[in-house]
Amino acid sequence: MTRIKIRTQIKAPIQTVFDVSRDIDFHQKSASPTNETAIDGVTSGLINYNQTVTWRGKHFGFYLTHKSRITAMNQYDYFVDEMEEGKFKSFRHEHIFYEKNGLTIMKDKVFYEVPYGVFGELFDFLFLKNHLINFILERNKVLKAFSESKLLQPVNNRDVYSQKNNIISEIP
Repeated sequence: MTRIKIRTQIKAPIQTVFDVSRDIDFHQKSASPTNETAIDGVTSGLINYNQTVTWRGKHFGFYLTHKSRITAMNQYDYFVDEMEEGKFKSFRHEHIFYEKNGLTIMKDKVFYEVPYGVFGELFDFLFLKNHLINFILERNKVLKAFSESKLLQPVNNRDVYSQKNNIISEIP
């Protein structure tokens, strides 16, 4: 079994990061280099516990589909998606969130097995693991920028963000 662990620090509220992480529309934008599209299940908005999404994207020159289900969720702490149908023998992605020193820490833990015995393991070693690491790093880079930029946008017409004081205040 191959394991990938990535830790990302984000200067945004944990609620924002958690919701952006499970936003289907955001994922489609952040994964635009692979033309990822949600084609079945939840195809827009926030995915929740026990819901599925089927992705279609271009990887290694081929269009592939991958169906995942959210198998665990504790709002703002973690959620887990696991493959139900796809090219992997098994695939599990744990998304973990916590706050530390005014930042949201987002951890991605990916565990997967490849089919095709020694040939699959060789492909994983030579190409697949690095492809997945770069895919997640790029997604997290976009997620971080987007989540941090949301701080600069008013939550509603009565809220204003003050960059100087780093506070949100309400206008009476």
